Amino acid sequence: MIIAKAEARGAYDVERIRADFPILGRPVRGRPLIYLDSTASAQKPQSVIDAESEIYATEYANIHRGLYYLSERATERYEASRRTVQRFLNARHAHEVIFTRNTTESINLVAATYGRRFLQPGDEIVITGLEHHSNIVPWQLLREERGIVIKVAPVADDGDVPLEAITGLLTPRTKLVSVAHISNVLGTILPVAEIIRAAHAAGAKVLIDGAQAVMHLPVDVQALDADFYAFSAHKLYGPTGVGVLYGKEDLLNAMPPYQGGGDMIRTVTFEKSTWAPLPQKFEAGTPAIAQVPALAAAIDYVTALGLDRIASHENNLLAYASERLAAVPGLRIIGTTPHKAAVISFALDCAHPHDIAQVLDNAGVAVRAGHHCAQPLMERFGVPATARASFGLYNNRADVDALVAAVTKVQELFGQ
Repeated sequence: MIIAKAEARGAYDVERIRADFPILGRPVRGRPLIYLDSTASAQKPQSVIDAESEIYATEYANIHRGLYYLSERATERYEASRRTVQRFLNARHAHEVIFTRNTTESINLVAATYGRRFLQPGDEIVITGLEHHSNIVPWQLLREERGIVIKVAPVADDGDVPLEAITGLLTPRTKLVSVAHISNVLGTILPVAEIIRAAHAAGAKVLIDGAQAVMHLPVDVQALDADFYAFSAHKLYGPTGVGVLYGKEDLLNAMPPYQGGGDMIRTVTFEKSTWAPLPQKFEAGTPAIAQVPALAAAIDYVTALGLDRIASHENNLLAYASERLAAVPGLRIIGTTPHKAAVISFALDCAHPHDIAQVLDNAGVAVRAGHHCAQPLMERFGVPATARASFGLYNNRADVDALVAAVTKVQELFGQ
């Protein structure tokens, strides 16, 4: 943390920042690791690793129920971490922050509680054509159960989803708009503030899938007026197994519990149970006791660096990578809208994305290949899969150069 805070006062020294991430110093297949898969899961700075291990080494106990020192300390750190998330999102209340396992569970929580309680047959949900499966399948399950209607805003040729493509689908039957803040495949940044205003004017609530946004740009849920906002810790340089669902207090109070069990109840008899207040109502069972404080450490890390400075660094890297890859013969970048984050999906006319990824791996370059849990989007662009390079706060131009060199090797192996 001291390194990060000192870094924030000076120039953005990416080489110094890289030193905070131990895994970046290890070789892969005899070559330096070039990690370009942060969209799937980001690497962890030492401060996050230390925060989690410290809990297990010095202060581990179950929380909320113990009347002894270790339990009290673990509870204090857990709830202090909730307040860290509250400040990070600028939520009005700490109890509007619900800890889940990941973004997927957060969206499923809303579908299973808000959806079942408030949506009726014929009610409409609006999504877009670039959504992750986690923001498609839960609504399809709800459609099978409740008879709702799912409407999909189309994706333009450049990967954008124009505001009017979404607002044009709003009707008096629209009850929920659920969209990604940033596409995990294309990097497209949706105009979520304008989407929320239009949806509210039509009488609909809005859920924002922020899994790909919180590490790239500041998020203020009060300024956005989001009804729900979801993200995962592991993409924000934090641990796996922790997600966040922000929800407005009145909506969360009106929703039934998601799961039943310990810590989410006020009273239990064989005849009836009553629920604990927020946020415990939605946090059944033993939670991620060590991982939640590690999420807080990750938030402290990116906050000290400054999300605006991180975004500037990543945008410069995106521009450099886009220019270099666009010059490669036979390479097609999918998603070229100027409104995008540091993600590049591409295809080569001579090789399948899986072959691309394997050749790149032999060069120590880690990229993702496949449909990226966005099969409808792959169909939209007429490809079975793409190779995807995604950049984080620790990547540099040398990483881009290594990527381009490895792609050139693919062409030598598979090209005519």
